[in-house]
Amino acid sequence: MTGPFDVLGLAAGAELSDDDVRAAWRRVAAATHPDRADGGDPALFADAAAAYTLLRTAAGRAEVLADLRDAGSDTNEYGPVPGLMRLLPGATASVAGRIRRGRPVRLAVRVLTVIATGSLAVAGVGWQPASVAVVTGALTWLLCTGGADLAGRA
Repeated sequence: MTGPFDVLGLAAGAELSDDDVRAAWRRVAAATHPDRADGGDPALFADAAAAYTLLRTAAGRAEVLADLRDAGSDTNEYGPVPGLMRLLPGATASVAGRIRRGRPVRLAVRVLTVIATGSLAVAGVGWQPASVAVVTGALTWLLCTGGADLAGRA
C-alpha cells in the first residue's frame, strides 16, 4: 500500500506548502479523472482524492507524517516501551503518546470531573432521564475540551 505522499508524487516532509499539495493534486487529477476521453483511472483518482483530503492542510500533513514516523516503532522519546504496539494498536497508541506529551494532569482532572459529575447525578436521582442527560453532557464537555490537553501530532 502506498502512502498519501506517494499517491500525489510528493516527497514526505514538513516543508510542503498548501500550494504544493494543491498543485500535485491538480496534476494527478487531470491525468486520472474518469471524465477524460480515455476513461482516466478511477481507482487512482479516488486514491489521489483521499490523499489530497489528508494532506491539504499543514495539520493534516503533520498527522500523516506522525503516523508514518510511529508506524513500526515501539519506541518513544522516553525510550523503548516493550510490546506497546501489540497492546495498543495504531490510533490508540497515537492517542496515548499525545496524552503523554500533552498535559496529562489537566486531562486527568477533566476525566475525574466527569466521573464525579456523573456519580453525583446518578446518586442523586438514580438512572432517570435527567441523570443520563447530565452524564451525556459531562462526556460531551470532556470530548469538546479534552483535545486542548493533548499534544499536537507534529
